[in-house]
Amino acid sequence: MSASRLMRAVRVTEFGAPSVLKLSRDVSVPQPGSKQVRQVLIRVHACGVNPVETYIRAGTYARKPPLPFILGSDVAGVVETVGEGVTAVKAGDRVFTTATESGGYAEFTVAPDDSVHKLPDALDFTQGAAVGIPYFTAVRALVHKAHVKAGETVLIHGASGGVGVAACQLARAMGLTVLGTAGTPDGMELVLKNGAHQAFNHREEGYTDKIMKATEGKGVDVIVEMLSNVNLSKDLQMVAQGGRITVVGARGPIEINPRDTMSKESSIIGVALFFATSEEKKESAALLYSGMEAGWLRPVVGSKYPLDKVAQAHHDIIESPGAAGKIVLTM
Repeated sequence: MSASRLMRAVRVTEFGAPSVLKLSRDVSVPQPGSKQVRQVLIRVHACGVNPVETYIRAGTYARKPPLPFILGSDVAGVVETVGEGVTAVKAGDRVFTTATESGGYAEFTVAPDDSVHKLPDALDFTQGAAVGIPYFTAVRALVHKAHVKAGETVLIHGASGGVGVAACQLARAMGLTVLGTAGTPDGMELVLKNGAHQAFNHREEGYTDKIMKATEGKGVDVIVEMLSNVNLSKDLQMVAQGGRITVVGARGPIEINPRDTMSKESSIIGVALFFATSEEKKESAALLYSGMEAGWLRPVVGSKYPLDKVAQAHHDIIESPGAAGKIVLTM
């Protein structure tokens, strides 16, 4: 395979609005590296779009990649070739990833072999592109950070998006009582279909009172929070004694009263998949594989966009009135 092969890819050459996402037709196909950095070249069929990618594109994220760069970590596709030392997958395998080296908004991508996982036949490529960051984040929030136990109650705030659906399915499978919020009737329906015992509309006045009533006034043991800059203060009122709030997403600052943590000895815990150790990654993968085998891990794919409509996808993931599954790019 010569290095002169070209592919279509979306490159970011400057930070800014969604319009900085430009489709190029003449980007060189990346090559897997040498033995020290075991890598896999994947022909991409679909790539998930995550909210964090909009912050990276805008230049507002903590880590700024050097320009130009290609976004995208959650691809699903077929292994084209493997670099030296790779044994877990081989050419022709259907796979999904949790990270890429060269970026996933492209027809081909190179990924480190410890981030490449076999995709069971039961899931199609768009579903495969909806596994990566959402499901691994759900495991990190619920298992590694909140240390949930069967019988506890969890509130998933913003349960109809990619991470939300994953967290609902996982929490239900782990024996928790699952409450979910969404912003539209369709979103609430989706949440109930994916493991929540009860759904609440977070745009409704007084929805927090309904949640408290559902717990008979005790509050929830764990909250998975996607929009902490809006909800964190309310969350502190809703957690039970010793409750844990895991912060998965934020779009700005918020004022809280620290006293609210003291009265219940509650914890606010940040969640960032980037810091997962290789042991934690293996544990997450094993737990999620069992979910694929058992059938409870069923990614919900929302809107699908062709690669040339990526700017629209970035607009919609932030501006849409209510999430309904995972936004995916198709090649």
